[in-house]
Amino acid sequence: MIEHFDVLIVGAGLSGIGMACHLQRESPGKRYAILERRQAIGGTWDLFRYPGVRSDSDMFTFAYAFRPWESKTILAEGALVRNYLIDTAREFGVDKNIRFGLKITPAHWSSTDQLWNVEAAHEATGENLVYSCSFLISCTGYYDYDQGHLPQFAGKDAFKGQCIHPQFWPDNLDYRGKKIVVIGSGATAVTLVPSMAPDAAHITMLQRSPTYIFSLPGYGKWIGFLEKLLPPNLLFGTLRSIHIRLQRALYKSAKRWPHAVQRFLLRPVERYMGKDFDMRHFTPAYRPWDQRLCMVPDGDLLQAIKSGKASVVTDEIQSFTASGIALKSGLHLDADIVVTATGLRLKTFGGVQIRVDGEPIVASQLLSYRAVLMQDLPNFGFVLGYTNASWTLKSDMASRYICRLINHMDRQGCTSATPRAPATERSDGNVMGSLSAGYVQRAMDELPRQGQSGPWKVTHAFEHDQPMLLQDPIDDGFLEFGFKKAPALSA
Repeated sequence: MIEHFDVLIVGAGLSGIGMACHLQRESPGKRYAILERRQAIGGTWDLFRYPGVRSDSDMFTFAYAFRPWESKTILAEGALVRNYLIDTAREFGVDKNIRFGLKITPAHWSSTDQLWNVEAAHEATGENLVYSCSFLISCTGYYDYDQGHLPQFAGKDAFKGQCIHPQFWPDNLDYRGKKIVVIGSGATAVTLVPSMAPDAAHITMLQRSPTYIFSLPGYGKWIGFLEKLLPPNLLFGTLRSIHIRLQRALYKSAKRWPHAVQRFLLRPVERYMGKDFDMRHFTPAYRPWDQRLCMVPDGDLLQAIKSGKASVVTDEIQSFTASGIALKSGLHLDADIVVTATGLRLKTFGGVQIRVDGEPIVASQLLSYRAVLMQDLPNFGFVLGYTNASWTLKSDMASRYICRLINHMDRQGCTSATPRAPATERSDGNVMGSLSAGYVQRAMDELPRQGQSGPWKVTHAFEHDQPMLLQDPIDDGFLEFGFKKAPALSA
């Protein structure tokens, strides 16, 4: 039996739940399902359970535009974000349409049938299922859920302690009174260190290169002032608008005046840590926003270091030893536990094998269209968020654009929409080309490409994307609309 839906959404995380809610709100009457590999709602927010896991964007822009974040917590703990997603799914009835435990293998588009056929394996039972749909939407993000990035460290097998990757944090890990080394300097590392420091004997953040640290208030006390001035129905929109403008102002300033923004970011750290602190540990070699800033609530990382419970070391690993890590400088870091916060691996479309009329599709050979559709892929959307702002700002707009497209197709009576790119549009950049982070560079040859202009160029700019996705005409000359052919009559 092949079960048919108007729309199939892959992934029940932040993007997938948002896509389903928008579909119900803006394209009512469409029969849809969400196929989720895990056994719970949340995606990334269900997967990552390491100590202190939290949002790295303010919750007023990280929350959905259609469902306000009503807490004054600005950088929310992972459990709060996960509960917000679960509550949103229940409030809109989206949870009733989720099929859990399904790993999608291939997805095939048939131009004859004007349909996608999606094969899925129920991992718990081994049952193989087949679904068909008119429109397929990938909301899996870009992380590889099966494995994180782990460099090949010399002598790793000689280490007698525990070695843990944050993506697979063990339940009930007892690290009280233990010496801990966290390898890395990104969002995960700067979260782990202050969270584990109070119970550890000592914790060291070992980094090959520093990251820019930007401290935000963990709790918005000043919001109480706005509450007195604005009614509840205006408060969230105002807070959201303020934070969007602040995000964009900081990012654009960093691109225009990188040295001034660097000073703006480093001076508060220098003042807090004192004149005797070696600022090379927090002074990256790259310009601000060439990689994401690390947001820390109330400077908790700096507090942990200044208290003496934590320290930061900038060096390279020579090899693991039985009792810790030997560094190229000659220093040795003793450790009972080593946490390899060494980054993520990227996987396009969640690893789903895509074919069009029997021909395999290689994502890295195709251009993205409006950063939502894919060149030469009919009725296929992929929802990604921003790399330089809150993820949801972009995923909300991408979802609404897909709804606009589906509604346009219904009005025109067409059954497919396929972006067709001019041969001159191809460039060397990929859809995440604005970042120089290691996990992006490692996936340069796997990610979809972007073009040089127009809807083929990924701008990562809210003020540009908002009119392009929500206001510009659907039929802009680059979409090829198709119709299902009537079966031939027999003689």
